[in-house]
Amino acid sequence: MPKIRKSSNSLRKRIWNVLGPGLVTGAADDDPSGIATYSQAGAQFGFTLAWTMFLTLPFMAAIQIISACIGRGTGEGLAANIGKRLPRSVLFCLVALLAAANTINIAADIAAMGEALTLVVGSYAFIYTLTFGVVCVVAEVFIPYHRYAGYLKIATFALFVYVATAFTVHMPWANVFAATFIPHLSFNRDMLLTLVAVFGTTISPYLFFWQANQEVEESRLNPRRKDHAKASPKEYFTRISIDTWAGMTLSNLVAFFIIITTAATLHAHGITNIQTASQAAEALRPLAGDVTFFLFAVGIIGTGMLAVPVLAGSAACAVAETFGFSGSLELPVGRALGFYGLISAATFVGAGLAVSQIDPIAMLFWTAVINGVVSVPIMIAMMLVIGKGKGLGSLTIPAWMRGLGWAAAALMALTVAALIGSSL
Repeated sequence: MPKIRKSSNSLRKRIWNVLGPGLVTGAADDDPSGIATYSQAGAQFGFTLAWTMFLTLPFMAAIQIISACIGRGTGEGLAANIGKRLPRSVLFCLVALLAAANTINIAADIAAMGEALTLVVGSYAFIYTLTFGVVCVVAEVFIPYHRYAGYLKIATFALFVYVATAFTVHMPWANVFAATFIPHLSFNRDMLLTLVAVFGTTISPYLFFWQANQEVEESRLNPRRKDHAKASPKEYFTRISIDTWAGMTLSNLVAFFIIITTAATLHAHGITNIQTASQAAEALRPLAGDVTFFLFAVGIIGTGMLAVPVLAGSAACAVAETFGFSGSLELPVGRALGFYGLISAATFVGAGLAVSQIDPIAMLFWTAVINGVVSVPIMIAMMLVIGKGKGLGSLTIPAWMRGLGWAAAALMALTVAALIGSSL
């Protein structure tokens, strides 16, 4: 019996060690802005867009694996690699778009977290919003990466509350399966706008930069670990693939359950205009009961605590690499003042926007739309990076994976083009 228990514990430990940047990246994808987008999709269109979660999964997994391989194979983040292989003007433009989108996304997420806590315990959302901003900055600045990464992995469990909510309401599973496996799409502007928002939430540009940079962090730590010292390129690619597929599958599974939960409750009762995560939680209370409301609201806070540092960190890493100064979550504050200053600035500017008079409803939904538009040129730049020679050391990306990466860029480009065409 002790041997069996020891073997079981050892297996769990190995699985936990394999999961890392990909798992955290996937979980961070379901931030409060994403929750709001999926809630709006379910409330406005019912189960109609449930199929999108299965369509986007292979594309988002491929593009994230490619970004991770760029980081692992070169020992540098995505911005540094784009800067070496493409004109600097392209890099400056892409990083500026990323920083702007991330700051707005942080604002939307922190505002949603403050509103969610207000719904649960009452009092003032303004105070909660600022507090969440301070906590996120302190955690990312003063906790070394090798410890912070473990906390982020644990935080991913917050996502499972959204799976649980689907089983606290009456769910017409026959309708769910029909909508999921028999896609329906109309080319009116409202659906295309929501589709761009959904795609922009699942395939978000900040995730590309974050995972590439976290693979760089892992590669700096791993040489000091015996279990990684003799790993081959093939083993690294396998680890990256397992980690990323696990993270992206979790992300899309949770998004799927959010869509069908809001479709079965809000849409079914004629509530079709939900544009914030906290508004979705509040609307669920009279329809689905206190348990569903509480799970939904608490999940917003948990996912926000995971996503805000990822948003700030990815923008800071990209800017640091662009202008060539030290940037690493493993460095102490004294050795990377500029880098941590960027993290703090991004978070506090976002918190400032969150407590301003800017409409948080508009910020949440349009953040997802902006991400969808911005992701197109960044994905194209990524594919050009891996297409110009090997560039990844001994790490190679299979041809079919490159094909999926180009297909992901094409999918986003076509969706954005269709939206623009419908608006003319």
